[in-house]
Amino acid sequence: MIVMIKSAPDTPEAKRGITLAGDLVADVVLIQDAVNLVRLVQDVGIRVSVYALDEDLRMRGLGPDADIGAIRRIDYDMLVDLITKADKVHGVF
Repeated sequence: MIVMIKSAPDTPEAKRGITLAGDLVADVVLIQDAVNLVRLVQDVGIRVSVYALDEDLRMRGLGPDADIGAIRRIDYDMLVDLITKADKVHGVF
């Protein structure tokens, strides 16, 4: 299961998405402004796989040298693969 989040970190939608992912033990995909959640996700210690769209990371100043911990950078092709292989996709928050 995947929870996709696109909202900025300071929004109720982003917080709802993170909470839902934690409750469902679902993998998380961060896109658009939600890539700024990388630090929050690291602090919270989510026990699932977390992916962030590389293009969105770069657009927000988190280039290839930025420390995003265990969060995996993905491109659009990988995003499509994740979505099509998942049994369910929730979002976009």
